[in-house]
Amino acid sequence: MKAVVMAGGEGTRLRPMTSSMPKPLLPVANRPIMEHVLRLLKKHGLNETVVTVQFLASLVKNYFGDGEELGMELTYANEEKPLGTAGSVKNAEEALKDDAFLVISGDALTDFDLTELINFHKEKGALVTVCLTRVPNPLEFGITIVDEEGRVERFLEKPTWGQVFSDTVNTGIYVMEPEVFDYVEPDVPVDWSGDVFPQLMKEGKPIYGYVAEGYWEDVGTHESYVKAQADVLEGKVDVDIDGFELSPGVWVAEGAEVHPDAVLRGPLYIGDYAKVEAGAEIREHTVVGSNVVVKSGAFLHKAVVHDNVYVGPHSNLRGCVVGKNTDIMRAARIEDGAVIGDECLIGEESIVQGNVRVYPFKTIEAGAFVNTSVIWESRGQAHLFGARGVSGILNVEITPELAVRLAGAYATTLKKGATVTTARDHSRGARALKRAVISALQASAIDVRDLENVPLPVARQQTARGSAGGIMIRTTPGVPDSVDIMFFDGQGADLSQASQRKLDRVFARQEYRRAFPGEIGDLHFPASVFDSYTGSLLRNVDTTGIAESGLKVVVDASNGSAGLVLPSLLGKLGVDSLTINPGLDESRPTETADMRRSGLMRLGEIVASSRAAFGVRFDPVGERISLVDEKGHIIEDDRALLVMLDLVAAERRSGRVALPVTTTRIAEQVAAYHGTQVEWTTTSPDDLTRVGRGEGTIFGGDGKGGFIIPEFSGVYDGTAAFVRLIGLVARTQLTLSQIDARIPRAHVLKRDLATPWAVKGLVMRRVVEAAGDRFVDTTDGVRVVESDGRWVMVLPDPAEAVTHLWAEGPDDASAQALLDEWAAVVDSAGR
Repeated sequence: MKAVVMAGGEGTRLRPMTSSMPKPLLPVANRPIMEHVLRLLKKHGLNETVVTVQFLASLVKNYFGDGEELGMELTYANEEKPLGTAGSVKNAEEALKDDAFLVISGDALTDFDLTELINFHKEKGALVTVCLTRVPNPLEFGITIVDEEGRVERFLEKPTWGQVFSDTVNTGIYVMEPEVFDYVEPDVPVDWSGDVFPQLMKEGKPIYGYVAEGYWEDVGTHESYVKAQADVLEGKVDVDIDGFELSPGVWVAEGAEVHPDAVLRGPLYIGDYAKVEAGAEIREHTVVGSNVVVKSGAFLHKAVVHDNVYVGPHSNLRGCVVGKNTDIMRAARIEDGAVIGDECLIGEESIVQGNVRVYPFKTIEAGAFVNTSVIWESRGQAHLFGARGVSGILNVEITPELAVRLAGAYATTLKKGATVTTARDHSRGARALKRAVISALQASAIDVRDLENVPLPVARQQTARGSAGGIMIRTTPGVPDSVDIMFFDGQGADLSQASQRKLDRVFARQEYRRAFPGEIGDLHFPASVFDSYTGSLLRNVDTTGIAESGLKVVVDASNGSAGLVLPSLLGKLGVDSLTINPGLDESRPTETADMRRSGLMRLGEIVASSRAAFGVRFDPVGERISLVDEKGHIIEDDRALLVMLDLVAAERRSGRVALPVTTTRIAEQVAAYHGTQVEWTTTSPDDLTRVGRGEGTIFGGDGKGGFIIPEFSGVYDGTAAFVRLIGLVARTQLTLSQIDARIPRAHVLKRDLATPWAVKGLVMRRVVEAAGDRFVDTTDGVRVVESDGRWVMVLPDPAEAVTHLWAEGPDDASAQALLDEWAAVVDSAGR
């Protein structure tokens, strides 16, 4: 049997290490990752190997040649352009068409028993066998579910935490029969998991999954690269280490000179012909490459130093990676997580802070303190985006400098000359940051339409009118000292998960586009924004019957930007209204839950005393509303969703409504009663708005005061929801309390459980296993439905070490029992 080693990837996440070296040649314990892979293949009798190459292909070919030094026969299949995981193997079809073959990545470190994998493939008579393993964090991999016989039931590539239903992932190692090439189109990008396997499963072809025991690490990030070195030194992976073990865990290669007065505390590795002087201290998990000089007084701990590096006297290297041919001068200090590219000069007594990236061929001057990356930089966190954009404490986590870099990264994802709409809330912090954002956009050849202070729905609507995207800066809801930088697509909706990842990658690489002097973007301040918004709203939302109804409403603008739109809107509606808290208050750009509750209680008192039809309270940016009925009673947000749903569905009598899967199933009863149907979405706002924009959608809501009125826009809009509600109440001639009373009571309970990141995938697998034969819905997280209709949902939080649970039953006691039962499952897996 032949093997295919895929060695064509660019390894962009590992820059600057891969700026001048292909990822498969990155050394692990002083041997290229791909050499460890080839040695594993040879160990299992796979001596004939085809290597697929593309990025810096000549370097891979020059290093390994024809494979003679390894006792193997290597041939190469060169891609002129990236062809994807399947396309690259298809490119080598001529050499593989006669027999089954094994596919393996050239940049993953493993010691799996490939012989057992091949035997499993033959025993099952499989067309494809996917090698699987279990990992703590499955986000960066493809999740795979297999049945008891090992047959693959489902694939999901690079899921969000809400999509995680197992910790069993695809390692990218396959055994395949040559018939699989019939499903791969030549000379175009094709992926196994995304394109070929789904088609094979659709046709019922035999695809099996083999869960391998042993070590596997996808060396895709700086953290996993350093971890791989430590795991080799700790003996966690069965690979050959080239050298002599002088004492337990202390490996020294041929020709290395280590002075007896040097301090060595293993496990560590010192490469061939390296020189370690007296007084130097090398501690655990350090790898010193070939021909490295470590001078007296130098201190290295968990450092990975590539070949031909000079480490000067009294220098200090901790948890960093240093590229080849770099000079680190006297008393220089490189902190944990920093990466120095090839052929750099780090001057005397300079300090390179943690997580800083210094790209190849750069000079750090003597005495310099470097806390941002040189030319390109990384923020050094796993997830740039939170629930609503990029969030953090003002001038601590979210600084003007960060805003500039974020805007530059966003601009780089757009075409030169594109237009971006910017907006803010009424806080001073948002005003200051927006100015920084505008400068960065213009400097990146982007034209800017600045709306200044407007409600969030107005910013979305104006973005959708000809802009390539938008940026809104607002105070984080309920957190006065924090801000959100929100990014919109060309339709005014939050960026999709894919677009967020793209922006994240550009930001991490810091490869910003800069405009030439004649390309600097323009800055415009559009006029009549509010008139345009209200005019469009009144044209698209049904307002018949309002003027004749004699309705009286009380509107609380919460001293926010919604108050900028309401006066002209209410006048044009012809409704008798009382507006409270209309003025902007810079000192209150957001409100806590207690402040909101107090405001609603005051609103209820005014509604009841004025005998109004209902009251509505806007959030400070006009995105969400809360309701009070004619008696002054607060209608909780989850009930308000059902009330609005009942009104809309009763009037429309057809179509679909978009609701997140955490919504009570009573919503399904309400919709069905009126001839409409529910389309369940994930809890992500961008997914709800995606369905909200779809044809046939008549309504959407999240149960937290956010409503989508599709005839006007596909995003949350408090003002549009308010106008729609007035029209519905005017035409139905029922009060909100009457509508609320006719809807069954829901019994949905929620609980949050602390869950370490390392066991989140395990937790979700245990939940699926515990579900047994019960119906399992994986729209978002895992929802388990009991035979009597009760359900529980388990959803890992994407940004915190928390797992969320929801349970619904016919009464609170039943829901509580279900919640307790599944909380125990989550707890047991998390221990």
